[in-house]
Amino acid sequence: MHPILDGLKQGIVLGAAVVSVMLPPMGGARTTPSPVPAATLAAPPAAPRFADFQGESPSHAVRHIADWVTDSRDNRGMGYVIIDKQDARIWVFDPEGRLKAATPVLLGAATGDDSVAGIGQRPIAEVRPEERTTPAGRFVAEPGRNAQGEDVVWVDYGAAVSMHRLRAIEPKERRHERLASATPEDNRISYGCINVPPAFFDAVLKPAFDQRRGVVYVLPETKALADVFASYDVTEKHRSATF
Repeated sequence: MHPILDGLKQGIVLGAAVVSVMLPPMGGARTTPSPVPAATLAAPPAAPRFADFQGESPSHAVRHIADWVTDSRDNRGMGYVIIDKQDARIWVFDPEGRLKAATPVLLGAATGDDSVAGIGQRPIAEVRPEERTTPAGRFVAEPGRNAQGEDVVWVDYGAAVSMHRLRAIEPKERRHERLASATPEDNRISYGCINVPPAFFDAVLKPAFDQRRGVVYVLPETKALADVFASYDVTEKHRSATF
């Protein structure tokens, strides 16, 4: 055979062999690409948590704050108390937001949401009528004793504001009658402290703060809730989280 033709023949055979290696056989199985790992699924949003009022009917503001505290865990695992100044009522909750009990209270005689600077260091006789306010806000409260040796729950120690048993020192103030009245209008008589019915203090409030701290939320009466607390509507927050 001619050398040139012989070289061409060998080249054709070699090229065919290379092509047969590179291409899959006719009718053979296709090569399946490696599966792509499934994307990590986002965790479902947490379910909303609401305070349990045990069948009681609080004001809108009390329910709003209680639900927010329970959902956000702003109470940091501690029992908490809400004081509604407009309704002159105290609400005591366990750390999970279950209502323990509620009752009317007596509050500062003056309308307002702030304590006067330095008022806690002044003799009580020097506190003017317009300064007798129960301050609004979030307070980490703890049990203690006042200057008379009485066991109390300090709300704002610096301002000398505490929760304590009702004391009828001046009969003309009619504190017991005020507490028992059907309306909150006459429940403003103290120098700023929260006067609690003695039986309620001993059975509910004192055990809640027995050798431990708790959070007290005093609702405002002249300011807006948003000016005092960084709260939110629990239903609206979780509804928006689902979109």
